[in-house]
Order: sequence, then C-alpha cells, then structure tokens
Amino acid sequence: MKSISNIEWLSDLDVFAVNRVPAHSDHVYFETMEEAKRNAPMKLRYSLNGSWKFHYAVNPDSRPATFFEPNFNCANWDDITVPGHIQLQGYGTPQYVNTMYPWDGISEVRPPEIPMDRNAVGSYVKTFMLPANMEHKPVYISFQGVESAFYVWLNGQFVGYSEDSFTPAEFDLSSFIIEGENKLAVEVYQRSTGSWLEDQDFWRFSGIFRDVYLYTVPEIHVADLDVRATLDDTYTKGTLSAALKLVGSSVPSKITAELLDAQGNVVATQEAESAAFTIELDQPELWSAESPYLYKLLIAVYNEAGQLVEAIPHRVGFRRFEIKNKMMHLNGKRIVFKGVNRHEFNCYTGRTITKEDMLWDIQTMKQNNINAVRTSHYPNQTEWYELCDEYGLYVIDEMNLETHGSWQKMGVVEPSWNIPGNKPEWQDIVMDRAISMYERDKNHPSILIWSCGNESYGGEVILNVSRYFKSVDPDRLVHYEGVFYTPEYRETSDMETRMYAKPADIEKYLTENPDKPYISCEYMHAMGNSLGGMYKYTDLEQKYPMYQGGFIWDFIDQALAKKDRYGKEFLAYGGDFDDRPTDYWFCGNGLVYADRTITPKMQEVKYLYQTIKLYPDASGVLIQNENLFTDTSNYAFFYVVLLEGQEVYRVQLEVNVKPQSEKRIAVHIPKEYLTASGEYCIQVICQLKEKQLWSEAGHEMAFGQYIFSVQGEQPNIQGEVRVVQGDVNIGVHGRDFSAIFSKQVGSLVSLKYDGKEMIAIPPAPLFWRATTDNDKGFGQAYQSGIWYAASLARKCVHVEVTEENEMATVAFTYKLSISEAAEVKVQYTVAGDGSIHVKSSYRGAPNLPQMPTFALSFKTIADYDQLEWYALGPCENYSDRSKGAKLGIFTNTVADNVAHYIKPQESGNRTGVRRLCIRNKQGQGIKIIATSEPLECNASPYTALELENAYHMYELPNRHYSVITVAGKQMGVGGDDSWGAPVHDEYLIPADQDLEFEFKIERV
Repeated sequence: MKSISNIEWLSDLDVFAVNRVPAHSDHVYFETMEEAKRNAPMKLRYSLNGSWKFHYAVNPDSRPATFFEPNFNCANWDDITVPGHIQLQGYGTPQYVNTMYPWDGISEVRPPEIPMDRNAVGSYVKTFMLPANMEHKPVYISFQGVESAFYVWLNGQFVGYSEDSFTPAEFDLSSFIIEGENKLAVEVYQRSTGSWLEDQDFWRFSGIFRDVYLYTVPEIHVADLDVRATLDDTYTKGTLSAALKLVGSSVPSKITAELLDAQGNVVATQEAESAAFTIELDQPELWSAESPYLYKLLIAVYNEAGQLVEAIPHRVGFRRFEIKNKMMHLNGKRIVFKGVNRHEFNCYTGRTITKEDMLWDIQTMKQNNINAVRTSHYPNQTEWYELCDEYGLYVIDEMNLETHGSWQKMGVVEPSWNIPGNKPEWQDIVMDRAISMYERDKNHPSILIWSCGNESYGGEVILNVSRYFKSVDPDRLVHYEGVFYTPEYRETSDMETRMYAKPADIEKYLTENPDKPYISCEYMHAMGNSLGGMYKYTDLEQKYPMYQGGFIWDFIDQALAKKDRYGKEFLAYGGDFDDRPTDYWFCGNGLVYADRTITPKMQEVKYLYQTIKLYPDASGVLIQNENLFTDTSNYAFFYVVLLEGQEVYRVQLEVNVKPQSEKRIAVHIPKEYLTASGEYCIQVICQLKEKQLWSEAGHEMAFGQYIFSVQGEQPNIQGEVRVVQGDVNIGVHGRDFSAIFSKQVGSLVSLKYDGKEMIAIPPAPLFWRATTDNDKGFGQAYQSGIWYAASLARKCVHVEVTEENEMATVAFTYKLSISEAAEVKVQYTVAGDGSIHVKSSYRGAPNLPQMPTFALSFKTIADYDQLEWYALGPCENYSDRSKGAKLGIFTNTVADNVAHYIKPQESGNRTGVRRLCIRNKQGQGIKIIATSEPLECNASPYTALELENAYHMYELPNRHYSVITVAGKQMGVGGDDSWGAPVHDEYLIPADQDLEFEFKIERV
C-alpha cells in the first residue's frame, strides 16, 4: 500500500489506481431479511452528497498543496455541490469538442504527456461524523464517478488515487477513521493520462459528478456476486448459478438461497456449503425487452453461531443470447435492435443526472418503440442498468475508451500517433477500464453486448480487451466498430458494426456472403432537422436476416442552459462559453432537446421502429406482429374512417396475433359512411389496453393508414369580378373582396376580404430554404448558393392580364439573375367568389445545381397566427421523413410551428398539405387549398433568410409577421450523416426540369 501521493502519477501510464478496492458487482445487501425483501434504503451506506468546501485553481502550481492536512483552515473557502461538475458551478469554462483533444492548438503534447499549465484543480473538503452503525466496523468510501483523476486523504493521511471517470473508485478508510470529526480531502485534476482515453464527443468537465458515500460491511460479507441465469438448447430449462466472493472475520455456517417469482412466490430453494450454488428451474419465465420478467434471488449468509449476518436481494432474468446461423438470437429468436445511443445529460447539470431524468428517458424510449440503447461512450450510472432490467431495454454496455483525436484529423484517417494501438505500455490502463465495467455490471440481464469502447482505431490492446470479455463471460457478445479501419484485427468484434455506412454499402456487405451479422452502431445522425431517409435502413431488417438493426445517433441534445444578455434562458452550445477550441453546435444531435422535450424527428422513429405493422384497406386490415415473444393481447385495435380529416366511423377490433405471425381482419364499413364525395383515410390504431410501467393506458404504439377518394360534382363559382386597369396597379374587385396586383412590384400586393388586409408582404418566388445542419455538412451553400441569390434577385419582365366570364387572370413572368434560360411564371386567377387560383411554373435550365425548394412565400401580419392543417402531421415532416406522419386535421400556432433546434434552420414544414388555414383569434383569415397534387407548406414567424443568418433562437427578430410558404416541392433533409452525405437522389429537385404547382387562396 502506498502512503505518499505523487503528482507525477497524472502522466504515468503505469499508475492509474493506487490503493483502490478491486472492482466488484453492484449488488445491494442488508442486515435483515425483512429489509432485503422490501429493498429498503441501505442502512449500511451513508451519503456524503451535498455541500463541500471547495477551492479552484487553474493549474497545479496555484493549488493549495497542503489543504488535506488536519490543521489547514478551509472555513473561508467556497461551497460546492457534490455531485456536480466544477465548470457548471461557476468555476472554469465548459468546453465542447468532438474529435479533437481539448488542448489542440494550445499545448504541444503527445500521449501520455498532459498540459500541466492548463490543468484545473478542484480541492474538495468534507467533514463528517461516522454514523453509529459503522463504528468499530470496516469503513469504505465509494466515488461513483470523478473526472478525470483524483487523490484522496482522510485526516491528513493519504488514502489512494484513481483514474477512469465513469466507473466506481473505492477505498478502505478503516485505518484512517478517528473518533469525532473526520476530514475528507479530495483533489481532482481535469487532465491526466486518462484524458487521452476519454476523447468522447461531449462537453469537457471535471469534478466529483456522481454519488459519494461511505459504506460498511457485516462480519461476513459477499464482496462480489456473480449470478448467471442461463437456458438450455430448448430454452425451457433454466440454470441459475451463483459464485460468491466472501470476506470477513469468520466463515459462514451456511448460505441459503430462495428464488421468488414476480408475484413473490418461492419457486426454488438451495442451501450451499460453499460460496457457490446452482438452482435448476423448469419452464422459467424468460426475460426480454418485450416482457422483462425478473425473478428475485434472496441470498442469506449465516455466521458460525447460526445468526443471519447478511441478506442480499438480487433480480434475475433468464435469457440466452448467442449467434446461430450467423445471426444474433435472443432465447432462440432472431433479434432486431431498434436502438439509440444515449449520453447521460441534463441541460442544467451536465452528466450529473437524477433518477427522474433516467425514468423520463427510459419511458420516452419505450413509448416510441425504442428497444435498445448503447451507453455511448462510457459505463452509465449503475441505476440505469437496473431500470433497463426492469423496464426492458437491450443494452450495449460500452467501456470508457475513446481516442478519436489520436488517429482521425478533420475526417482523415492518420494514425501516426494512434493510441492505444499495439503499444503494450497502454494495455494495463485500458484493461483496467474493461475490468471495472465488467465486474460492476456483469449481473444485469439487460446487457447483451460488451463494447470495447468507441472510435479508437484497432490493434492488439483492444483485441486483448475483447478476448478478456469473452474469457470471463461466454453468455454475451463483444462489439467494437473501430476494426472497420483495421481488418487485420477483425476478431475483436463478434459482429460487423459500422458507423454511418450508406444503405447501399450495408446492402453490399450483406450480399457478399457475409460471415458476421451486421448492426449499425451509429446511424441516422440526428443533428438538427434530420432523419430523412431512415426507412432505407429499417427496410433492410426484413430484406436481409443478417441485418439486425442499429442505434441512432443520438437520444438527447447536449446543450447547456445559459442566459442571454437580457437575462432570458436559452440552450447554449460549444463556443457560447468562450470555449476554444470548440465544435460549436455539433452537440445537437438528439431525438429530444436538452430540456427533455421531444423533437419532431421522434415521429418518424416511432413509426419505423413499430413492431406491430398495420396495413389497412377499405375492407379490413392486415396485422403483422413482429414481436419475438409477445402476442397482441395487451393492445386494443381501432379501425377508424375519416372523411376530409373528420372522423365518421370507428370500430374496435377483437384480435390477438401471435408473435412472429400475421392475421387479416375483415371489416365491413356501413355503406352510409362511404357515400359522400371527398377524400377518405382509413387508419388502424394500436393502443395499450392497460397502464404499463412506462406509459398510461391508451397510449398509441402503432398505426397504419390507407387513403382513397370518392369523386363528386364540383360546385359552381358564383359572383362577378370587376377589373380596374390602372397605370401602375391592376385591381380585381368583387363582392366583399378586392385584389390589387402591382406592375411595378411584380406581384399580388393586396388581398382584402370583408375589408381586412391579408397580404403584408407580397408573394415572391422562393428557391432557398434556411440551411439545415445536414445541408451545411454537404456544402449546400457552396453547391447551390446561387438559389439563395435567385430568391433575392429576380426581375419581373412581363405582366399579362386576361379577362373571361366571371374571372380575371394576372400573370407575372420573372427572369433570374443566375441564368438567362431560367424563368418563373406566377399566374393569379381571381374568381367571382373571391378565391384566387395560383399557378407557379418554372422553366428548367441547364448547368444549374439542384434547387433547395420551389415555392412562393408571402407575409401576413402577425395577428394571423392560428393554424389549422389538413395535412400529414401532427409534427413537421419532409419528403424523405414522412412515413410516420398521419393524415388528419391538426392545429398549432405560427410561433409553435418552429422547431427549436439549437442552431436555427429550416423547420415546421408539412407534406401532403390539402388545406392550411391561417386565422387571427377572431377566426378571420385565409386558407391555402391544394387543387391537384398535395402541397408542402410552412408557416413561421421568420423568413428563410432570417433563419439562415441566426446562430441562436434569441437572435431572431421579434415577431412582426406570419411567413407563409407554399411549395410544390422541397428537397429532403437527409441524415445518413451530417458531414458530407447528400440527400438521396429521389428527394432532390433537379433544376434542369420544368416544374409547376398550383393552389387556391380562399377566405376562411
């Protein structure tokens, strides 16, 4: 045992754990069986969370080096909250970087050196009185997470040192405890050798950010518990084996075990004479994400006097995970991961998250058909795995390793100084992280796969980690994506796993006699307005059995709450804290915003991750149950008929479809519900019958829809128009309406219904949308920036007026500065009832880049802000992200129609628009009606150009208008990645083709 600390350990590869208790399982234990049965709070633990005395130093030279001494007076120091990040409590600077190391361009260091001149030091002091129930017993301290390295003293005596930010570090305090007040001192360094291994895509913090507690143990203690609940080849016989590592002052007289089912009934008992036992069980209930059945194992340890000294409750899930026929199987069935990557994050507290945060996350995942999570890119709090066991999520548990900046620079693979690679001097420090994760987490049934880390290239060091996992745990598989770049180390991973491979690349692998199953450990980079084309990946699940799903990047935006100069809170990204270097808003990749509200992207995820597939038509519905183990008895199915968006008929279906099967249900719709002319939509909805742990009864889990029309006579237009040909303006007037067209402006400049003006800023052709993050990554401004200019620079070259019968037509022809051949014509036909038929035509021209959008945009005053859509919704959707959108009538406001991506960009669009009504609060306004093909529409407080030029939502102007954009087509949003992947060809708008769209404007 080392008794003196050394600051040089921070950059010493051989020193990463001094006097640390060996890693062990995360099981709980009690002194009485009654406490164990009800899982009471552990009396044998004493929390040290709360207020600590604190001193911050920018580097080691300015730290109070002797603060741990008993007589050092810390009374005047600041107070800091534990757990919590130093940088989120008023000290130092939060810094966000992705792949580059945070000192890049500031300090010239190479591993294992660290920049000591910029190595922030947090000195923590906590005084405590030892609880009475711990007196004269062994006392340990557990730090569940400290970033990135720390030293511990108690009462002036050096206790220990540890690195690895994301697994527990525990120390024996027994010989340092004194009677009365004890002084605990902890010195935390932001940088250490471990920092080279923690180059994850996240905010760089430091400090004691997870729980700290004291604990004691009984006279005989199970220091480590290894429980395995396996199945035989028929999946009908279970074997539960348990190995106990005992420590203490005596030996047990006996150890007993009871296995209880979910109702608390004893189903098996065992008495062991040694520290190991086995229980056989016929026809056990099996654990899966669909049905996360857990037994409770109660272990009782008795001393030589026959007294109970320790009781352990441990939840057990019987399941078998394996590769059969080159596919991953759970309990004998081919599994498909409908997954997400998840950082631990809270916009106020960073990676210090609460149980409430975790519950919200897991409930949201379950409600949206997500069945799997990858703990990107470090072991999570132990409570997360308990919730995954209980709620049912498949887990890839990832060790705390990422060295991205050592081998990839600005997207180019350049491994000249890659670590850990084949460098044996890095083996122990890397292996320690694998061991710490495995030992803590090994008993969780939700964990199916161990991951050797993330984006650290390949080599012998990581290969040895994989071999370690396989040697200690034959019941799980091992994942590592980095060997894609180093195929000579392909043995490292049991599966082919890639990041952001295009669907065609995946298909190529799957058609060339693959030897391993395939998963996308990261795909659909959900940065900003994204996730277009996701169906191209999920379609592979049924086409290729060896494609077994993937994990979207990622679940939650990493944005931090901050106040602008006026005191209003906003969600900040890299650079907003003057942190440099930084990767700015690349931290905004979530399906949910950082404040835990759901983004519109989740609508598509929920649909494409459905395991209940519904295919209705006018005579019934085909129900496919893709669940592996559960039938549909927990669901209620409703067959609903809508006419022009209004429900006219509903019937509940009585059906139970077995797992991995399908059933067609015939439905007879009474004839009277199908006689009216108009557009019909048949929707079949699948809802939860009863409340679940993760959702209320009635929650919708799946839907399918079928659309058809019944033709009828079109109404005759009544009324006359009067045309006034002025020198500058052309007026078209009728009863209770007037329209004025300006030859000077080249547009419709006024539209009044009942004396109310509807046009604040005239309609104009629009070819540019506010650049999305994916657009930026693809270089849209460079590729197609001339369409930005075309939206600003056009010239009206011809005005044509025609009058016929009870209508008048005014047409404007525009030339575009970007091409002599390109031309747009907008034609307005005013009818006697006050409606205006608008037709916009574009004449294609050669040698022009793809067009972001082909639209007309105009403004009303901001009072017209109440929206009613008959369209695909309810959330925003795009041509390549509309699978999960329902046809229906939805309402919102112009302000609420803007998605709050952390960098303003295009948002709020709807496809399949049949009708859009824009009203004021008095119900007056206009409606946009599709006359042939459905439209794409948007309503926003901001123009595309205003959004384009803002870096934060608070930079956008105050609301003065409602900006209405009607498009024949807008390009898709894409999402294969955000650094170069284009939108798929079928969702682009070629500029060499003729285009047109039309719609009507009517009064509401």
